[in-house]
Amino acid sequence: MRPDLTACLFAAMTLIAAPTTAQRAPAGGPPDAVARPRDQPPSSTIMAEPVAVFIAACDGDGDARVTRAELAAGVVRSFASIDRDGKGSIGYIQFADWSERWLGDRNALPSPFETDTDSDNRITPAELQAQFDKTFTRLDRDKDGTLVRSEMLTLDALRGLG
Repeated sequence: MRPDLTACLFAAMTLIAAPTTAQRAPAGGPPDAVARPRDQPPSSTIMAEPVAVFIAACDGDGDARVTRAELAAGVVRSFASIDRDGKGSIGYIQFADWSERWLGDRNALPSPFETDTDSDNRITPAELQAQFDKTFTRLDRDKDGTLVRSEMLTLDALRGLG
């Protein structure tokens, strides 16, 4: 049985992007010291871009690896969920709807402006796929044609510095 793409995306976002809290140290302590409640973990320095969370959710066979074919299938399914009338293209408002549903925010990257390569104010599945191909190539650090979770994470060295 194949897991639902939306459920997998929600689970991945919950695990990867869990918020953390920090409080300033009490007066008299070093200015850069951070006091945390005992029940709170330290601030996370490992993050995932919304687009990487989407890609991780495209893992069709559950092997914790995403191939270009799995990504292409995920992009097609996600696009079809917004292009309900079957026109084969969506406008920028529908793209924002797609972004909110599949990336978690209407303003998450990729933007419609960088995705709409022919500047016709419409986004086709081919344009969206081309944008994801660029992202896949950027994330595939070992250039083996497959993305693993470690390739989809980024270090956020500034997080937790106050």
